[in-house]
Amino acid sequence: MLVEDPEGIKQIMKDCKTIAIVGFSDDPGKAGYFVADYLKSVGYKIIPVNPNLKWGLKEKCYSSLLDIPKDEKVDMVDCFRRSEFIPDIARDAVAIGAKVLWMQKGIKNEEAVKIASDAGMKVVQNLCTMREHNRLP
Repeated sequence: MLVEDPEGIKQIMKDCKTIAIVGFSDDPGKAGYFVADYLKSVGYKIIPVNPNLKWGLKEKCYSSLLDIPKDEKVDMVDCFRRSEFIPDIARDAVAIGAKVLWMQKGIKNEEAVKIASDAGMKVVQNLCTMREHNRLP
């Protein structure tokens, strides 16, 4: 289900505790780093996902969502990849039982919305998790 209303976004931010960061970067100038760093600093557990890295922000980095250990419950998959890659990420998010697929500012993909929504996930697109968290009361 596509969530676009401010109250729905706030509820997602409050309910999610563990966030997989797909497209995590080790470059502090990129959103895939500084948004993850911010989310970690405000109390979310982050799981970096990038096949080219071993560690990120002192957390083990996984090659894909499917490589995250099964006992690790992922609430949200936060996507920092180009729109054309999102449907495959959505399929993996469904496979690991995530509750939310979040596409960062500038990222939209209707196929991914359908994949995740059909599986009962909430979906947010074209919004920044850091900005939305900053709007929380």
